[in-house]
Amino acid sequence: MLTLEEKFRELEKRNREARLGGGQERIDKQHSAGKLTARERVELLLDKGTFVEKDKMVKHRCNDFGMEKNKIAGDGVVSGYGKIDGRLVFVFAQDFTVFGGTLSSANAEKITKVMDMAMRMGAPVIGLNDSGGARIQEGVQSLAGYADIFHRNVKASGVIPQISAVLGPCAGGAVYSPALTDFIIMTKESSYMFVTGPDVIKAVTHETVTKEELGGAMTHNSKSGVAHLIGDDEEQTLMMIRELTGFLPSNNMEDPPQKPVTDDINREDESLQNLVPADPNKPYDMMTIIESVVDDHNFFEIMPHYAKNIITGFGRLAGKTVGIVANQPAFLAGVLDINSSVKAARFVRFCDAFNIPLITLVDVPGFLPGTNQEFGGIIKHGAKLLYAFSEATVPKITLITRKAYGGAYDVMASKHIGGDINLAYPTAEIAVMGPEGAVNIIFRHKISDEEKASAVEDYRDTFANPYKAAELGYIDEIIYPRETRKKLISALEMSQNKSVSGPSRKHGNIPL
Repeated sequence: MLTLEEKFRELEKRNREARLGGGQERIDKQHSAGKLTARERVELLLDKGTFVEKDKMVKHRCNDFGMEKNKIAGDGVVSGYGKIDGRLVFVFAQDFTVFGGTLSSANAEKITKVMDMAMRMGAPVIGLNDSGGARIQEGVQSLAGYADIFHRNVKASGVIPQISAVLGPCAGGAVYSPALTDFIIMTKESSYMFVTGPDVIKAVTHETVTKEELGGAMTHNSKSGVAHLIGDDEEQTLMMIRELTGFLPSNNMEDPPQKPVTDDINREDESLQNLVPADPNKPYDMMTIIESVVDDHNFFEIMPHYAKNIITGFGRLAGKTVGIVANQPAFLAGVLDINSSVKAARFVRFCDAFNIPLITLVDVPGFLPGTNQEFGGIIKHGAKLLYAFSEATVPKITLITRKAYGGAYDVMASKHIGGDINLAYPTAEIAVMGPEGAVNIIFRHKISDEEKASAVEDYRDTFANPYKAAELGYIDEIIYPRETRKKLISALEMSQNKSVSGPSRKHGNIPL
């Protein structure tokens, strides 16, 4: 019979073996590739000393291909819970030192257990992905494990925030769990995502492409729109997750955490008075307005490298989290196109799911014309943004800074689709289209060039201002630009107890 001392030594030995994962040699190899181990990542992500590991002793149950002789405690994933800024989160981190982080039925169960706990406790779940995909030796059991995870991703969607960091290769089935989560953050040098890799593509389509070109961090942040953020290295990526969670509620039944306000809520910015140019065709940077009005000038942009004609991200006003959607006249004149519509629609739906009020800043000349846009389905994709804004029941405050033309005026959280407070600068222009195009249609070349110029000026005088819309009640207040911050805060305070109930239904059918 073992003594108590021997039993404690056995526990220490098994804990030590589990902490080593695939062994020191593979840990060193991970470090030499510029990557942290799964445990190092978890320790960096969470508040110091708060991580509680679950299922440390779990081993795989595969007895084929000699796998019964190679069983490692933890089986390629570190899972448990801890805190970020004192708030509970659940986390799993794939361990590349153990069978390349491949998914087995055993470690899939570890992941689903953590996800189930996160749902029951109403706390975010964070996945640190670094995996070679399905464990081939287990066949369909590994595929079943992926499907179990996917199913929980869907069940948790809109209930708890789900954040994925891609810190290594993710291929095949390994990409779909991150794709189902709310945010994906990749590292610049070491992370990849693709359904089929370069070798398979070359064999099937004869295209030659590198891993970086096909599925690197910048590819997915700037071209595909699959990923939302990019970190220079793993440390920065994990710090971005910590900052992001600070803006979010723990679940859909709570409001986002409120921070102490150190920034004067009545602060005015005289420089905004002259920011929007008198010339309607001259660009300016909408980010200047955003950074001016949010608390401490701190704006956390989401998808900064994709569809730059629209800005999405989080800020705080009077200490409360807001989601900001803004046309960017400094890029493609702030026009709405396929990519910007989808980018903004997904962000709006996330904010609505998690009780985050929406601030919409509008300077939009319309939808982008062209065969590429029409053949690509701009009607359907633009309708996604219209659907998202119209469906959202959180407080919606809209500010038109300059152009609000055509259907794009309707789409951008107008009064007609449920805007609670709709403001405008004196520089706002609300019309079906720009003066030149309108005159060309109204008079259809029946007037001389001199008469046309006069008609354009008449149209501009009538519609290139916010007063017609204000007369009709579509604009609640025309404000001085310098007052933007306090006017937005006042509107938010007024609408903080907003309650909306719609018709009973299972769910709508958004145009996907």
